[in-house]
Amino acid sequence: MDIVFIKELCIETVIGIYDWERKIKQIVCIDLELGTDISSASGSDDIHDTVDYKAVSKRLKSFIGESKFLLIEALAEESVKLIMDEFPVKHVKARFSKPGAVTGSKEVGVMIERKK
Repeated sequence: MDIVFIKELCIETVIGIYDWERKIKQIVCIDLELGTDISSASGSDDIHDTVDYKAVSKRLKSFIGESKFLLIEALAEESVKLIMDEFPVKHVKARFSKPGAVTGSKEVGVMIERKK
């Protein structure tokens, strides 16, 4: 399986369980590995034969930017479901993080992996 990847896609959204978090937007950063077969695209040199990482990024920016999840776990699961439903991928490995969410740490978050 080949991998199309997106690294450090950062999106502002409402996320968190505390009252103050529900009133502001915070940054969520995402790293994605999208398992697919790129052999057709490598031969055709046509974007329609692969996973369009710009289209995936735009879709996630829209979905996550408008969401209001309490937990990053729920945001991650629903985002990966969306990718698997709307794009030609067989496998998604994803890392979702909230930079600066815990004092003294660079970031906290979750990593998930899903297969069709």
